Amino acid sequence: MEVFIKNKELRKLYKTGKSKKYPLPKNIVDEFFYCMQVLSDAETIYDIWNDKSLNFEKMKGSENSYSMRLNVKYRLEMDIDWINQECTIGIVEVTEISNHYK
Repeated sequence: MEVFIKNKELRKLYKTGKSKKYPLPKNIVDEFFYCMQVLSDAETIYDIWNDKSLNFEKMKGSENSYSMRLNVKYRLEMDIDWINQECTIGIVEVTEISNHYK
């Protein structure tokens, strides 16, 4: 699967480990890097679903939006454009790190 970071500040966080918009604790930044690695290594969506700790799920109210758990409080949000009919291979656009319980 192809992975892109749509959000400019998230790209900066990914490249440098720091971002003014995302003043996150080190453990959350580490989880962000781990999730990005899982997404990059995945050949199909099943590679992501098999890691139950990520709690990968479809977001309510949107057709192609999904999220992964960074910890209990934070989620990594993404959009997936499926490139096959089975919806197992797609192009992932990481869009946001959100506070799950704002």
